[in-house]
Amino acid sequence: MVHTRRRNGNYHMNQITAFPIAHDLELESPEALEAQLRQIGATRYHNLHPFHGLLHGGKLNKGQVQAWALNRYFYQSTIPIKDAVVVSRFRDRATRIEWRHRISDHDGDIGSEGGIERWLKLTTGLGLDPDYVESTEGILPATRFAVEAYVHFVRDRSPLEAIASSLTELFAPNLHQERIAGMLEHYDFISPDVMTYFSRRLDQATRDADFALDYVKTNARTPYERRMVCNALIFKTNVLWVQLDALHHAYVGGHIPPGAFVPDAT
Repeated sequence: MVHTRRRNGNYHMNQITAFPIAHDLELESPEALEAQLRQIGATRYHNLHPFHGLLHGGKLNKGQVQAWALNRYFYQSTIPIKDAVVVSRFRDRATRIEWRHRISDHDGDIGSEGGIERWLKLTTGLGLDPDYVESTEGILPATRFAVEAYVHFVRDRSPLEAIASSLTELFAPNLHQERIAGMLEHYDFISPDVMTYFSRRLDQATRDADFALDYVKTNARTPYERRMVCNALIFKTNVLWVQLDALHHAYVGGHIPPGAFVPDAT
């Protein structure tokens, strides 16, 4: 349970809540900022979600894995749209040049495969029709709401917060390694070929996270700006977490909303 108490007319929240970090948290240096960001990842990143424990531990059936891959496709296919919005926020040419490779990482280019195509290899390997996947008509409402909220966030908040929201990439490589190992071990319908999205992201995510971390440490110059950075990361962890909440409720709890994908019915 989250406990609050009044302090100078404001509610003071415990550190691990669904709310932003305390307004009076002292972040007096770039090093303090990085430490707080890593603490956020250690306590809030979606590798901790029970659905991932089921997925990586071989506890889901094929239909449940299909539902996860189908819904996650909407997130993956929206990333280059989000990144195009981030690029549009910057007058600085060097930042635009650095950021725009993220778009091609996912969209690919003429003659080169991108992350979206690799994700479609996964969904196709799981037996889902690619046209159905790309239509996104079967995704959960919460998936759509969460992903669109992420695009709105990078559009409407400051450029600093837009970049900070990508810092979940700091924690992604370990999750990708867990996923590759766990799914290959436990599911006979998973092969290395359909897992290429994750193996490719091991290097890409590290490169992207290094740039974003350096950017926020350099450009968040006051305690207030550093708290903004932390809150942007918290927002992003919530975007990821709520998608898994919805998947668990629908496909583990058995409460599939009207119009959403039903395993063995596509």
